[in-house]
Amino acid sequence: MDNGQRNLLGEFLRARREATSPAQVGFLHSPSSRTPGLRREEVAMLSGVSASYYIRLEQGRERNPSSQVLSALARVLRLDPEATGYLYSLAHPGVRPRVETGAVERVAPSLLRLIHLCPDAPAMVIGRRLDILAVNPMIEALYEGMTNIDNCLRMIYLDPRAADFYPDWEKAARSKTAQLRSAVAADPDDPYLDGLVEELTARSEEFRRIWARHEVRTRVNEAKELRHPTLGDLTFSWEVLSVGGTGQKFVALAAEPGSDSERALRKLAGMVALRTTRQPATETVRPTIRL
Repeated sequence: MDNGQRNLLGEFLRARREATSPAQVGFLHSPSSRTPGLRREEVAMLSGVSASYYIRLEQGRERNPSSQVLSALARVLRLDPEATGYLYSLAHPGVRPRVETGAVERVAPSLLRLIHLCPDAPAMVIGRRLDILAVNPMIEALYEGMTNIDNCLRMIYLDPRAADFYPDWEKAARSKTAQLRSAVAADPDDPYLDGLVEELTARSEEFRRIWARHEVRTRVNEAKELRHPTLGDLTFSWEVLSVGGTGQKFVALAAEPGSDSERALRKLAGMVALRTTRQPATETVRPTIRL
């Protein structure tokens, strides 16, 4: 796959056009027989551009839309701020900050020590490519039995236990896939990300379906629901801190005080203490994607 030769802007516009219903833009009496989503001509009219111009955008023959046009398209297609930023990055890729393509990510020793200071809370470091770079013993115990914990996307799409581990698998998969879309937009020439998308596309029908939605987001603090084989259903707040200048995220899971999940975390901490003495977090070993 060569992102430089692909019409990513057109693919995004088409996907979001097809996901926007006529009712969302005020067309209340559309024929029931029409295909889902808006027509190209309707998007063009609502955006204040000609139909031929919009068609050229989707086909990749018009590659320099103005900020005014992009703003109008974002409004018509009901894009949130993250999706709007993604639209702009696709239209004007030259303004993206460059990163060292293909560089292996490393976790700073100070960050590993920070994870070690969270003995009673599951904590980890996630890289800019959604690799799980470092974990503490609580994360290892929480994700026990999962077989693809080197990367968030591989775990949710390729691990046969993922459907049970995530009670709302669809929500979790869409969230992770939208984050991957953001990562690809930030560095479209990264062969690692290119290979990851190729691998998931080849191995997972569900990934192909959700990837085609062209949803985009970055990781945010949110509620996380998991189903542990021993502890049962758990609900955590997913606290995320950005590691300046690296694209990495420090993630810690916390439970509501007095909740069943908090009691389950204490039980998990006791299980970890029985297995091993406290030790520094270790970086995970990730298999190389062969392009």
